[in-house]
Amino acid sequence: MDVILIPGFWLDASSWRQVMPVLEETGHRLHPVTLPGLESVDADRSGIGLADHIAAVVALVDHLDGPVVLVGHSGGGAVAHGVVDARPDRIAKVIYVDAGPLGDGQSINDELPVVDGEVPLPDWSVFEEADLVDLDDDLRAAFRARAIPEPAAVTSDPIRLTDERRYDVPITVIACEFPSSLLVESIAAGAPWVAELARVKQVDYVDLPTGHWPQFTKPVQLGQAIAAALPVA
Repeated sequence: MDVILIPGFWLDASSWRQVMPVLEETGHRLHPVTLPGLESVDADRSGIGLADHIAAVVALVDHLDGPVVLVGHSGGGAVAHGVVDARPDRIAKVIYVDAGPLGDGQSINDELPVVDGEVPLPDWSVFEEADLVDLDDDLRAAFRARAIPEPAAVTSDPIRLTDERRYDVPITVIACEFPSSLLVESIAAGAPWVAELARVKQVDYVDLPTGHWPQFTKPVQLGQAIAAALPVA
């Protein structure tokens, strides 16, 4: 089966490099993607929005034969959900890495600081302590050295969803900075921020306690968690 790996903000396909050796052992075909505008620091990001990122992954799905699994980290989870909405009959499963599905009209994060029409990786003080667990000084330096500015509209564009068959696609949520019990409790309480997640018919949860970037802080464990969630090849 084909597995598309969608990175979160500021990251390209290479961000999955330390995770992939474990996944390669599953026998699935892996497709780590670099989303439009994230090709390099010097890439043209003007005019690129969330719909463009979703369309790029939809095009890859259309190029492949048979069922596809999507793995989305952070903001890449919103992209994955948009792809499911566009191609619900092609997606066998979605695996969210410290992420979850956005509801129609929601944006990923419209509070990130915009600089000259794009969103560079902010100062670490912008993030919460839970985001930065296990991200030591060396990992922070390596992350900042590789970080590519995110197109501003990707962070703030509202997602548009039209096909309720998206709720039929099974998902696994790998919870990192907050335990999955918080998600379950929030759903039970009717919290608006998990309203879309609450409508998905089949959801499994896996806890991988670390910060928001497990591909850097716990790459082997993340690979194992994703591998365990994949359908049998």
